[in-house]
Amino acid sequence: MNGGELVAEVLAAQGVPFLFTLVGGHISPILVAAKRRGIRVVDTRHEATAVFAADAVARLTGRPGVAAVTAGPGVTNTLTAVKNAQMAQSPVVLIGGAAPTALQGRGALQDIDQMSLFTSVVKWSRAVRRVKELVPALEEAFRRAQSGVPGPVFVECPVDLLYDEGMVRRLYGAGRGGKSLGQRAVNAYLKWHVDRLFAGADQQQAGPAIRVSPPAPDPAKVRQVAERLRAAQRPLFVVGSQATLDVAHVAEVAAALERIAAPVYLSGMARGLLGRDHPLQMRHKRREALREADFVLLAGVPCDFRLDYGNHIRRSAVYVSVNRSREDLTKNRKPTVGVLGDPGLFLRALAAEFLQVPQSPHVPGEAAEKEGNLGSSGSSWPDWLAHLRQRDEARNEEIAAQAAQPLGKVNPLHLLRELDRQVGPQAVLVADGGDFVGSAAYIVQPPGPLTWLDPGPFGTLGVGAGFALGAKLCRPDAEVWILYGDGSAGYSLAEFDTFVRHGVPVIAVVGNDAGWSQIAREQVEIFGDDVATVLAHTDYHRVAEGFGGVGFRLDDPELAGEVLEAARQAAAAGRPALVNAILARSDFRKGSISM
Repeated sequence: MNGGELVAEVLAAQGVPFLFTLVGGHISPILVAAKRRGIRVVDTRHEATAVFAADAVARLTGRPGVAAVTAGPGVTNTLTAVKNAQMAQSPVVLIGGAAPTALQGRGALQDIDQMSLFTSVVKWSRAVRRVKELVPALEEAFRRAQSGVPGPVFVECPVDLLYDEGMVRRLYGAGRGGKSLGQRAVNAYLKWHVDRLFAGADQQQAGPAIRVSPPAPDPAKVRQVAERLRAAQRPLFVVGSQATLDVAHVAEVAAALERIAAPVYLSGMARGLLGRDHPLQMRHKRREALREADFVLLAGVPCDFRLDYGNHIRRSAVYVSVNRSREDLTKNRKPTVGVLGDPGLFLRALAAEFLQVPQSPHVPGEAAEKEGNLGSSGSSWPDWLAHLRQRDEARNEEIAAQAAQPLGKVNPLHLLRELDRQVGPQAVLVADGGDFVGSAAYIVQPPGPLTWLDPGPFGTLGVGAGFALGAKLCRPDAEVWILYGDGSAGYSLAEFDTFVRHGVPVIAVVGNDAGWSQIAREQVEIFGDDVATVLAHTDYHRVAEGFGGVGFRLDDPELAGEVLEAARQAAAAGRPALVNAILARSDFRKGSISM
């Protein structure tokens, strides 16, 4: 028994299926003990990928994803990925190795102040200093990661807490010679230190799995919002990732939206919540719709840059904000009604309340359910829905016309429309890029709930391989697609080695227009200079082949469907595949930079 075994016991008791890592001597005992307990240890080529993969597991299962990395640069390499998880509100547990406790601050290998680095990027952190503290610290980490607003947590586990006691005593030179008073004092101190490190360690035992219920909204607030909604003429819902945090009840959230039958825009992890081509879901012209609406409900979406800091919502509208975060609830604009609680629970409660006819003073006890769903008498706002739907369809026709334009190389809109036709009902889409992926958000429809993974509000490039790795492990029968820009592909293309070694057959599509196009488009127009925005039509497919995958070069628009199908067949046969699509430049997203 050693500290690594105790860590692995906690992970097993919490039902952790995968431990993502990049190996290092500081954490080897954890990895070996985890494997022994049936936890699949998945090693990546960069520590950020390990955290991104854990993040994807958290989003798709509702349980904390776990990564373990070695000390020093292993820990610092995770910072961007951890911050991304914090802003996306994903429950991730990061375990970091550290220098031996008695040698910290003395120039030990990879010894830095790791705790201060994580102060602003996690919701809770703990530096463990005794073996007996490992179990309670890790269990508290799982509790904190899931509570309230979920997020990443960090537990620092020094190397001398993880190896067995005999080895640690040898590490500290217990029993070494030396008769001087100073040497005897040092030996006595080190003996006392090791005794203290291991005292009580044999009494530790992992407890049961920690489950945290989502925070429930105030029923009085639910009734108040239902009353406002009944009075609305042009209601609009914007539903974000927080509505999907309670993964076990995501289908019930979707059913609630269908029963209310108000028009809905979906963002983040909520994309796909209503399936493909749902009559309630709007996909285009959100800004115009918000300005026309007289009732706007943001379910798990703050008024940040994506909503122009609240300026897209007209001042005369009833504005309802529902959020787990007290800060996000009122960010940039005070709501007419603010509801602190889980947005998914709120929508389910709102549907139940809204569909009850208010009690009549003339008929005691009257409480008949209102037929307000699309399956019976239709929406309560048919004209408003028809208006938004007509505008959506007009935009789809515009996109179809632009996709049909010959541009020499592959038209990115044409490629994305072809991809949309090939996305199956079990597919998971991973978005990692700027311009190409931004275009995909307009065209490629996730097939169902929890089938779209994007970075979130931090806008981080490099999530692709890690998200796809976590997604495919969670859903081995799903077809997992990575949509890469050629800029973002450079961050994690080496993980094709990981896909091959671990038998994870994902499909990557690289939109290769030889540039950082989202930036270049505005930079060249404003400054007349393309400095630092130019890439090349690099043979990314050959890189994938070099790592043992299957590569395809697509430079003929007429072959788009055929090449995508070939990539699907390669993945179905168990090999990860990459399509290197040589794109023409497009102005489809001109003016899309946000601040």
